Amino acid sequence: MIEMLHTDCIEYMANLPDKAFDLAIVDPPYGIGISVNPVRQQHEKKQWDNTIPDKNYFKELFRVSKNQIIWGGNYFDLPPSQGFIVWDKKQPEDFSLAMCEFAWSSIQSPAKIFRQSVLLEKDKIHVTQKPVALYKWLLSRYAKPGDRILDTHGGSGSICIACHDLGFDLTWMELDTDYYAAACKRYKDHAAQAVLFEPQEIIQKTYNNEFDLTS
Repeated sequence: MIEMLHTDCIEYMANLPDKAFDLAIVDPPYGIGISVNPVRQQHEKKQWDNTIPDKNYFKELFRVSKNQIIWGGNYFDLPPSQGFIVWDKKQPEDFSLAMCEFAWSSIQSPAKIFRQSVLLEKDKIHVTQKPVALYKWLLSRYAKPGDRILDTHGGSGSICIACHDLGFDLTWMELDTDYYAAACKRYKDHAAQAVLFEPQEIIQKTYNNEFDLTS
């Protein structure tokens, strides 16, 4: 089941029991203003990356999940870990954007590197969209069959496609209305075209008292 929620992640997690999820794979704002970076002018300028999540976010994330993979972990005050994950974007040194990204992991295994060019991502719907292949790589190495997956900052919905194809139950949430709608459409289009897997049930909900839609 892929559950896509239009909600504030802090408010949602506050109502969850302890260790409700086996693995959280999250990509919160890094606080570096990338959403208004002039290099990324093809995307609408937004303010979501101006600040990082507060301590309450991390407190709740660690409470509701057994293990965590946190992209941008080098920007946050997190415990020491040997399990850092690197996405090598295979970009030339003179490229204007970062050549790699780091993820902190609570899983104490040797650091690992995923290599795939960021330039392979076409028709991006989010300024920091990560490849579906990256999430499949993470799930295949850090999740076990039957694990429940959590994503608190859903963005483009790449993890929804990865969980769909690999058969993981996912609760995914995104607060921005535009990103939420685009990610839901992206996932539904993928599920409708899938030929190797039966499309999973998608539950689409908004928690702002406007509507509660299941489709």
